[in-house]
Amino acid sequence: MNRAQPGIAVQADDNDKVDATVRAVLRDVLGIDAARVAAFRSDTPLFGALPELDSMAVAGLLTELEDRLGVLIEDDEVDGEMLETFGSLVRFMAAKALT
Repeated sequence: MNRAQPGIAVQADDNDKVDATVRAVLRDVLGIDAARVAAFRSDTPLFGALPELDSMAVAGLLTELEDRLGVLIEDDEVDGEMLETFGSLVRFMAAKALT
C-alpha cells in the first residue's frame, strides 16, 4: 500500500494517496491490524465505534495525519462529524491536502 511521504503536499490527483495515508495512520498510530484497516469502507464508523480511537488517541491521530500529508488542522475544525466514519475522515483530509 502506498502512502504519502512525511511533509509532502498531496496533489489533486492523489485521492488514493490520501485514502492510503489515512489507513496507514490508523494502523500505525492506533495499532489496528492491517487487514482490518484494509477492509474499512467509506461508511465504516470510527469515533465511538473503534475502541482504539478514544478521545486521547484523536490528538495523536490528527498530528500524524498533519505530518504525513503536510497540512495544518485547526482546533475549530475538529468535531465528531469529521471522525464519524472512515469516509468522512478521508474526505476531510483530502479537502485539507488538496487546498
